[in-house]
Amino acid sequence: MRVLLSTIGTRGEVQPMVALAVELRRLGHEARLCVPPDFRDWIQGFGLPVVPIGPELRPTASAASAAPRVQAPPTPEQRRRMLDGTVAVQFATVSAAAEDCDVIVGGGAMSIAAHSVAERRGIGYVYVSYCPVTLPSPHHAPLPIWGEGPADAPAGNRALWAEDARRWNEMAGAALNAHRVSAGLDPVADTRGHMFTDRPWLAADPTLGPWPEPADLDVVQTGAWILPERRPLPPELEKFLDDGEPPVCVGFGSVRAPRDIARAAAGAARALGRRVVVLRGWAGLSPADDGPGCLAVDEADQRALFPRVAAVVHHGGAGTTTAAALAGTPQVVVPQHYDQHYWARRVGDLGIGTAHAPAEPTAESLTAALRRVLHPDVAARAAAVAGEVRTDGAEVAARRLVAMAAAGRFPG
Repeated sequence: MRVLLSTIGTRGEVQPMVALAVELRRLGHEARLCVPPDFRDWIQGFGLPVVPIGPELRPTASAASAAPRVQAPPTPEQRRRMLDGTVAVQFATVSAAAEDCDVIVGGGAMSIAAHSVAERRGIGYVYVSYCPVTLPSPHHAPLPIWGEGPADAPAGNRALWAEDARRWNEMAGAALNAHRVSAGLDPVADTRGHMFTDRPWLAADPTLGPWPEPADLDVVQTGAWILPERRPLPPELEKFLDDGEPPVCVGFGSVRAPRDIARAAAGAARALGRRVVVLRGWAGLSPADDGPGCLAVDEADQRALFPRVAAVVHHGGAGTTTAAALAGTPQVVVPQHYDQHYWARRVGDLGIGTAHAPAEPTAESLTAALRRVLHPDVAARAAAVAGEVRTDGAEVAARRLVAMAAAGRFPG
């Protein structure tokens, strides 16, 4: 079986696909990835074929972090034009990447063309989400991805999801259907429903991010897709860790970060007598200095690093939250957008860390947050929850995908 794994997201969407690809290969099947070019070299290091799609994303993240705090959001017409462009790129690139494939797995919120490409080629299709609140449910409101304000709770969640479906049609429906008709396919009336199908997969840990039942969708929760390999830490980081007590780790991965977050976090750690490791990431985080109690590195394998630190200050991405929880390391989550606010709440609800208030983080606010999570009770709770986090999600998904392909049963 040949499987195309397609997403146009950042590291948080791409790395789970790599984990699934590795597991499929272990089971004797072929996997190809269609992802942004930023990740090509890294993925090829696993011996997996890559088809790049769209422009590099890293310059956008770096520019956003360096920009002034107040930026005008794009207008609806600008959003629509951007979607028109990405839909065109997806239809062209995903279609070519799916040559000789038997199944397409499309992941992330903007995987708009994958289902149509699978339909045109007569092959199987599965949609995967990485967070419960990105899928329609009467138990939660939709995330504000179209520039709208906070959800109107009195309207009711079903009404809010109906409005979200209308926005999907308004913003992406015309472009999707134009390409479908050009490909000889019938237009669809429900853009979001077409992308998600009636049986989407949820690649999230059931302890950290449980799917709420009862629900309207028949969601298959596989568990988080976690890479089994652990890369060696950089030598300078190994030495730093060996030379003293466990430090505080600060990182925001491949997303926009608050300005001066590294400086504020370093000041907070030092105020509590802790050393600090800064993961520069795409945002290029930099502390105020590189003194003996502080080390900045470009990146590091989270599964290798997080068990050796006292706490993690991060943005609340699904992958980072899961890695910290699996390590049993207390967390301070400073959410920025999309699903990060959900993961911040879950960390607080589970007692394995705390969510930073919506205000701009400062050395003082981060000192207070770190003081809370460095308490022995939080560390003990984090260690207990770590034992409940599953690591077999990618294997569960790979075996299910193989079985579905053998039976020819895929969601509509």
